[in-house]
Amino acid sequence: MAAVRIRLSLRGCTNRPFYHLVVANSKWKRDGKHLEQVGCYDPMPNANKELVVGLNLERIKYWLSVGATPTVSVYKLLGLAGVLPAHPRLVLEASRKREAAQHIKDKPLELDPPSENNSPIESVDAHDTT
Repeated sequence: MAAVRIRLSLRGCTNRPFYHLVVANSKWKRDGKHLEQVGCYDPMPNANKELVVGLNLERIKYWLSVGATPTVSVYKLLGLAGVLPAHPRLVLEASRKREAAQHIKDKPLELDPPSENNSPIESVDAHDTT
């Protein structure tokens, strides 16, 4: 028997993705038929810079209890929702972004006026034929 997966099914239109969280056989097409829709996810931020996620936690917990396995992207969403423990990759990405933001914040902005030694434009004598 093939494995049952909880995964994202792409909906929406060009340049405006929208996903349904579906429970499907792992051999079925990504956007094909599914056993049940258990949530939705809009990756485009709304006016308040928020990502919208709707989950039917009761059904997700049921499918996890009967052996359905979530994909990595769904695992991250469920980890953020508190259904599953946080995915290790999610923790690593968050710490890297935090360090990069701190590095940019601590680095002072340096603007040096151009001097004769490091001038970006070199003067060229048009009459010099050597």
